[in-house]
Amino acid sequence: MTDYIVRRVVQSIILLLFISALIYAILNLVPGGPFDMLKVANPRITQSQIDRLNALLDLDKPLFPGRYCPKTGAAEETPCRFDQGRYLRWLGKVVRGDFGKSWTVSTGTPVLTIIGYRFGYTLVLMLIVESLALLIAVPIGIYSAVRQYSAGDYAFTAVAFFGQSMPTFWTGLLAMSLFAVALKWFPSSGVKTTGLPGDIVEVLTRFLTLGQAYPKLAGKEGQIIVDGLRHLALPAGVLIYFNMAGWIRYTRSSMLEVLRQDYIRTARSKGLAERFVIFKHGLRNALIPLITLLALTIPALFGGAIITETIFSWPGMGRQLIDAITGVDWPVVQGILIISSFLLVFSNLLSDVLYAVVDPRIKYG
Repeated sequence: MTDYIVRRVVQSIILLLFISALIYAILNLVPGGPFDMLKVANPRITQSQIDRLNALLDLDKPLFPGRYCPKTGAAEETPCRFDQGRYLRWLGKVVRGDFGKSWTVSTGTPVLTIIGYRFGYTLVLMLIVESLALLIAVPIGIYSAVRQYSAGDYAFTAVAFFGQSMPTFWTGLLAMSLFAVALKWFPSSGVKTTGLPGDIVEVLTRFLTLGQAYPKLAGKEGQIIVDGLRHLALPAGVLIYFNMAGWIRYTRSSMLEVLRQDYIRTARSKGLAERFVIFKHGLRNALIPLITLLALTIPALFGGAIITETIFSWPGMGRQLIDAITGVDWPVVQGILIISSFLLVFSNLLSDVLYAVVDPRIKYG
């Protein structure tokens, strides 16, 4: 097992290097830059001033040789010098935890500071979503497998297929129009009601880090948390339904395959209780596909849900990524994508290791 983990870690590092190079190259090859709109906003700004600003951000050199740049003080063009160290300098900073500073979203603010602020909102949202979706989906999937072709199985299957078929933006707009506009049960967007001194993420962060609430929030924590849960209801409900639908189908199909195995018939022939057979012998062996899904939710805890967060104006990582892309803020985009890639590669390694923990028959040589 140790040799296998070491080999996978080395492979993961190599893979992450290729991913980082691809992300860096694609974003730097995108036409335009962070200062292009300055000339539109202020016609007095000249191209030479834009060029000096690009030089400050190391954007004046091409990634590949063969491109041409205008020669200073002359009309003719000369080949630009290929700066081979540009990517390596950026990669060295990333390894040290320095993703640079924001260009446009929050000019001059370190990228990790921006990510750290938005990450709390995504973490609260996605922890609620993934936990509730798992607690609801697994029992329903087990019931559908045990009661195959029953009325309940058909009903849950129809609900699951509907949830998987409907895109989240349509479900989100439908939930907003019904529960926020028509019935007025929940707020349509945002994280708190105007006038409150804080929001649910600020209260939870203060409590978890210092074990106490903000002094200015004393006596209002309960009101802030209830208000935050009301704002969380619609985006969390949409994502719970979407994730739950897929997990119901995976749990059902995995359990059906396991319940047909010989060792399940042997356990029943021994006179074991049906509940013991299902949960002890059946569910444990059916968990292997679910482990993959659960491990892949780790990147979602960081990356959030881009469409849902944008629709409901939830200031998480998904919305931050959209804001950074529309604002041509490549350091922020690179930081989010690099961290998401690392978590995705790590979660796949974690799922492979957990296979051997759940099923002792799996051995890694």
